[in-house]
Amino acid sequence: MPRKRPGRVRTKNTNRREALKLSRMAPEDYNVRPGEVKSIACPDCRTWRRIMGDKVLKIREHCISDKVAGGEKHTACPGSDQLVELDIDVRRWQVKQDRLLREAMPQDNRRAAQQFYKPLPAPAAPVSRLKAEVTLETARQSYLAHRKGCAGCVGGEHRKHCTDGGVLARRYVLALQEEPARREAREQLERQEQRAARKQSASAVRKAQWARHGGEEVERANNRCTARTSGSLSEFRGPGLPMLPQDVEAHDRRQAELGRQYARKATATSAA
Repeated sequence: MPRKRPGRVRTKNTNRREALKLSRMAPEDYNVRPGEVKSIACPDCRTWRRIMGDKVLKIREHCISDKVAGGEKHTACPGSDQLVELDIDVRRWQVKQDRLLREAMPQDNRRAAQQFYKPLPAPAAPVSRLKAEVTLETARQSYLAHRKGCAGCVGGEHRKHCTDGGVLARRYVLALQEEPARREAREQLERQEQRAARKQSASAVRKAQWARHGGEEVERANNRCTARTSGSLSEFRGPGLPMLPQDVEAHDRRQAELGRQYARKATATSAA
């Protein structure tokens, strides 16, 4: 595939105006997409013209009259050979233009060609496969209802079940085995609720008593408190106890007599 070459600038002449910066123009008034011919809406005649050049960009020379074929003279547009400065980020400009094109596109064109149909709902699961809270009564009722309406479950001395009947029968047997533990758990929960109720009632009684006996009566009771006794160290320890004997001389004589007795016992023991 041949490469598209940019248009050649055959003259160095310009219209002697300041270079036209694309950042100051509306994004929809020029096209600088990579791989496409660069073009711009001329600021003077508002017609789309090609941007010539590779490094030095200029608007291609063009006429302002559209009746040249009818015999009129060529009238050059003042915007011919206008310098153009590419001072924008081309990638960001392209992303913004693509978004604007998608938003401006009609709704019928934006709709996907492939049709997506809503899937059919899955069939309901049988009773034997429902994962609900299983109790002894619900398991029993489900098993009896199934046996009543199922032709594959045969009663008698050796009971036979279909697939769903066997599942319900095993569920009923398992509920029978778990019933003592369930009953114990329910009783324990009831005891806990009763204890909580008693605690709440006791707290309510104490609040009522405090509300009934509080206020001035409590203040008067506090004011009637007696002072401590003279010998007490603290209200928690009680009164202070004496650390010395009452008769010091009698205590010394008793200690000396006990010492002589201990000495005689020690001498008799060593002699034996």
